[in-house]
Amino acid sequence: MGCCGSSLQTAHSLGGTNNHAPLPQNNSQSHPSNGPSDPAAGYGGCGGGGVPAFSEFSFADLKAATNNFSSDYIVSESGEKAPNVVYKGRLQNQSNRRWIAVKKFTKLAWPDPKQFAEEASGVGKLRHKRLANLIGYCCEGDERLLIAEYMPNDTLAKHLFHWENQTIEWAMRLRVALHMAKALDYCSSQERPLYHDLNAYRVLFDENGDPRLSCFGLMKNSRDGKSYSTNLAYTPPEYLRNGRVTAESVIFSFGTVLLDLLSGKHIPPSHALDMIRGKNIILLMDSHLEGNFSTAEATVVFDLASRCLQYEPRDRPNTKDLVATLEPLQNKPDVPSYVMLGIPKHEEAPPTPQHPLTPMGDACTRMDLTAIHQILVMTHYKDDEGTNELSFQEWTQQMRDMLEARKRGDLAFRDKDFKTAIDCYSQFIDVGTMVSPTVYARRSLCYLLCDQPDAALRDAMQAQCVYPDWSTSFYMQAVALAKLDMHKDAADMLNEAAALEEKRQKGGRGS
Repeated sequence: MGCCGSSLQTAHSLGGTNNHAPLPQNNSQSHPSNGPSDPAAGYGGCGGGGVPAFSEFSFADLKAATNNFSSDYIVSESGEKAPNVVYKGRLQNQSNRRWIAVKKFTKLAWPDPKQFAEEASGVGKLRHKRLANLIGYCCEGDERLLIAEYMPNDTLAKHLFHWENQTIEWAMRLRVALHMAKALDYCSSQERPLYHDLNAYRVLFDENGDPRLSCFGLMKNSRDGKSYSTNLAYTPPEYLRNGRVTAESVIFSFGTVLLDLLSGKHIPPSHALDMIRGKNIILLMDSHLEGNFSTAEATVVFDLASRCLQYEPRDRPNTKDLVATLEPLQNKPDVPSYVMLGIPKHEEAPPTPQHPLTPMGDACTRMDLTAIHQILVMTHYKDDEGTNELSFQEWTQQMRDMLEARKRGDLAFRDKDFKTAIDCYSQFIDVGTMVSPTVYARRSLCYLLCDQPDAALRDAMQAQCVYPDWSTSFYMQAVALAKLDMHKDAADMLNEAAALEEKRQKGGRGS
């Protein structure tokens, strides 16, 4: 019956391999980051927040964040020579409790703690919106861990090889290739050109569906560990000769990722090169694209891949060549990545407040608008007591009309006819003879359910003006702020509301 449907409930998306999101800085020494080197550089992160400075974290914090490194929190496992596991996690003692990715090495994979800290710090200085940035490390006793931004939308390998809903469209594949080239070019410009085992599992998708290069590949799996864990058919020929990764080796691996994007399959480079030389390019293209691609563009990408896969390292292009070749191919620049991937836009629910929660607080923390509606219906107007003192003379016909408008609004609100409820509550409010924080709170929710968060925020603020200690008004502001992507302010409002509830439970007024 409502004008806008029912709940707009949001939740965390927790899929992915090597995925990450920003996290608050810990109380330890920070390392300055290098500034961006090109227009694409910037401090990426969920909700528009910046990436924290690189820090050292305690093992106890990471243990708590990952539920004692529970197997339920594992998002990837890799490496036979030097096995390592990546967990998702959430710091428990911070006001901003977004997800993080924690890479845990085997004990003594890096025997020298100083060497591990120096390597991690070098990677931690990098900051770019095409990277899933490294934001910390832990080096206690035998423990060696890296902490990075958490990417909620899986890997390129998942979307390319194991897709469930739709394959990646051609324009998005070109965007992935360019973003990865820019990430590698930035790393090269910051004198970190070596990337270990670049493959489709190292490409991650952030909350907006934009591709990012995992920072974990900028460090080896151990001081003496092998740099490649993939099949030898995909490793650079010079690595097979001397076991060393060079900047040119990274370009070779980038060529294998281009082949993945073109074919939708993991094809050994030697086989692909034979087909390219035989001009069987169309046979190599991913059949799931169903011909929806530009042959001219595909030919350019195939040519670039073949140059990357040259046997002699000196014959391969550099990172600037990659960017220069891929940039002119970009189309659909105004279409968001999440639309092209066919995934919902990721919305981060407000972090859990530090105080105990009532059902209203819990519903607002979870952004569960349906539950909030049920609570406001059940609460009715009990929280308005004492906010209006009306004299006998004020019981006029106008007053009766105003109360009748409110009654019609209440019926529409109960029946989830939110547009009618907005109209009726507006009639009540516009008369101005009587003020009701509950009416403002109810109209605020109606606006949220009709996707008007600005209006919802104004009403929640008006409810606070009428009743300054009313926790519900703070909770409604928190939900509206979260809908406006103002997650830090939303978290502050949640904590204020929870503190008011706690005060009330101990004897003060405020519900």
